[in-house]
Amino acid sequence: MRPLYLCLSLSLSLAPVLLEAATPLPPYDQPPPAAPPYYRVRYDAPASPAPGELIFPVNYTVWVPPGIATLRGVIVHQHGCGEGSCKSGQTGAFDLHWQALAQKHACALLAPSYEQPDKAECQMWCDPRNGSGAAFQKALTDLGSQSGHPELATVPWALWGHSGGGHWAGGITLTHPERVAAVWLRSGVPLLEANPERATIKPHSIPAAALLVPILCNPGTKEGLTVKDGRFAGVWPSNEAFFKGMREKGALIGIAVDPLSAHECGNQRYLAIPWLDACLTARLPETPGASLRPMPTNDVWLAALPGSEAVPSSRFPGNPNTAIWLPNATIAKSWMHYVKDTAIPDLTPPPAPTGLQLNGSTLTWTAAADLESGIAHFLIERAGTVIGKVPESPKNPFGRPIFQGLQYSDTPTAPLVEMRFAVPDATGTSAADYRVRAVNTAGLTSRH
Repeated sequence: MRPLYLCLSLSLSLAPVLLEAATPLPPYDQPPPAAPPYYRVRYDAPASPAPGELIFPVNYTVWVPPGIATLRGVIVHQHGCGEGSCKSGQTGAFDLHWQALAQKHACALLAPSYEQPDKAECQMWCDPRNGSGAAFQKALTDLGSQSGHPELATVPWALWGHSGGGHWAGGITLTHPERVAAVWLRSGVPLLEANPERATIKPHSIPAAALLVPILCNPGTKEGLTVKDGRFAGVWPSNEAFFKGMREKGALIGIAVDPLSAHECGNQRYLAIPWLDACLTARLPETPGASLRPMPTNDVWLAALPGSEAVPSSRFPGNPNTAIWLPNATIAKSWMHYVKDTAIPDLTPPPAPTGLQLNGSTLTWTAAADLESGIAHFLIERAGTVIGKVPESPKNPFGRPIFQGLQYSDTPTAPLVEMRFAVPDATGTSAADYRVRAVNTAGLTSRH
């Protein structure tokens, strides 16, 4: 059965209305079903948009951690431009690894999917001043009502964005800095100064409050640093300009160059999630509704741009306002591993799976992802002997093999992979005869 969508024109009343007629057209018509703890709203494009109004339909899916009485924030996972990336946003809220971060901090996980037609102008959504910023805040209100968490409309935001999603996340940070706890910009950054060659992109100013938001820019080395031609050769110059424009004013901003990739997301999540974890730990208020806390300054590390060695700020020999800013020693050490080969060490095994059931010859279970390294695969054991692996051959064209697979904008592949295994010859056995063990992407296995 096709799920209903909460649909309305942004030019109409703010009251949500269920409309079957507004079901999206291909390729946006088959998102994963959204049943609690998932919730979804979809807004149609207005027939005659006014200036500054979103011209594309959009749906927002949110995951609310079960058992959380009051949310402390929302983590936004924003896809990039183009039909493929926009469609990939439909699975973002279902990502187990990002859910682990949200669960730890009592945050919701929100993934938009802008229904941008093929070859349409991406700036019409990735600049939040073109209506997507207003639609985002409206979605938080509507999803808060739908989920029974009205605080979703007022809690702080942690933003992750890829490519055009980086333009969007950076633009939100510069227009609503008081709401942003931290922001990670994969490849895309907003424009700070007018550029005649990019006349369709309106530059942003830098409000003082934005200088207090921790930001990390994350371009691939093949996007203009070591490979200086091709479609994405302008990414590094844009990142460098944004970094310098912010840092010279004292912004808490760093750059982590992915040494292996071009525009794809690669292994960035293994630094992005711990980095956001550190920022959320420092900044989210203990009391719901209170202001964001300032980032601590007692353990800051700095690195030369675009260097690979970081040191405590007291030992940095150059001008700190030209240096890469890193929030603490732990993140700085992970950053040094990342910019070398992306192989960030992990010494902690993943959580053990739970809820194992055997129905006929089908085993099912549930599992939470390891915050540091996610889930690569599961081992199925009977009487202490491994009888299977799920998935049997994990793949990921963009980085470490991962249980849910990975699309271009760092979201699970569709259809979603299930935690199930067809047992060969299950006759006479019960769930007690089996054990499922999780293996993270660092190769560590959950304990018994």
